[in-house]
Amino acid sequence: MAADASLTGVLLLGASLGLTACAATCMPFIGAWTLAGAGGARAGLRDALSFLGGRWLAYTSLGALAASLGDWFLQTLRSGVGNALIGVAALACAGLLLRPSAPHTAAALCHRAGRIGLSSPFLLGMALTLIPCTPLATLLTTAAASADPGQGARLGMAFGAGALLTPMLALIPACAALGQRLRVEHPWLAPCLRVGAALVLALMGWRRLATVSAAWATLALALGAAAVAMAHLRQRRRVRRVIPIAPLARP
Repeated sequence: MAADASLTGVLLLGASLGLTACAATCMPFIGAWTLAGAGGARAGLRDALSFLGGRWLAYTSLGALAASLGDWFLQTLRSGVGNALIGVAALACAGLLLRPSAPHTAAALCHRAGRIGLSSPFLLGMALTLIPCTPLATLLTTAAASADPGQGARLGMAFGAGALLTPMLALIPACAALGQRLRVEHPWLAPCLRVGAALVLALMGWRRLATVSAAWATLALALGAAAVAMAHLRQRRRVRRVIPIAPLARP
C-alpha cells in the first residue's frame, strides 16, 4: 500500500514537472531542432514521441541508479555532470545541423529532416532529464532511500510517465509545421533556419558547459566549430574532384 502511494506521489510529481518547468526549459532545445528540420507536423510528432521516449527511459534509469548507488550518485549529479552532458548534447545537435548537405531542394530537405528526426531527439531527451530541479531531486532522493533498484526503476518509470503529460506534445509538431511552411513559402529561409537554430543550440550548450568550466566550454565550442569547418572543406574537395561528363555528340 505504501509502495502504491509512493508511485502515485511520484507520478503526480512528474506531471507537475511536465506541465510547468519541463516545457519552458526543454522547448528552446527541441524547438530549435524541429524548426530547423522543417519536416512538418507528422515529423514533428515523431520527434516529440522520440524526445519524450528518451526522457521516460532516462528517468527510469536514473531511479534505478539512485537506488543502487545511493548518496554517491546524488552527489555526482550535484557536481555538474548533468549540465556537462546537456551542453555536449546541444553542441552535437548544432554540429549535425551545420554538417554539409545536398543542395537545398525540397526533396533533399525532406530527406534531411527525416534523418534528423529519427536520430537526435531521443538522445537529446535523455540528456535533458539531467536539468537540476526540485522534482527530480525529490525523485532521486526517494529512490535512493528505497535502496532497491527495482523499486527505484518503478519510481523513475512512474515519474517519467507523469512527465509525458506536457504541452510539448503539441508545441514540437507546431514548430516543425512552422518550419515546413517557412521553407515552402520562402525557400531561401531554409539555410537561415538551420544556421540560426545551430547557433542557438551552440550558445545554450556553451552556457551549460560554462556552469562547470568556462575554459572547457570554450574549448568544446572551438573544437566543434573546427570539426564543422573541416567537414565543409572535405565536401568542397569532393565536389571539385567530380569530372563532368560531356554528352555524346550526335552524328
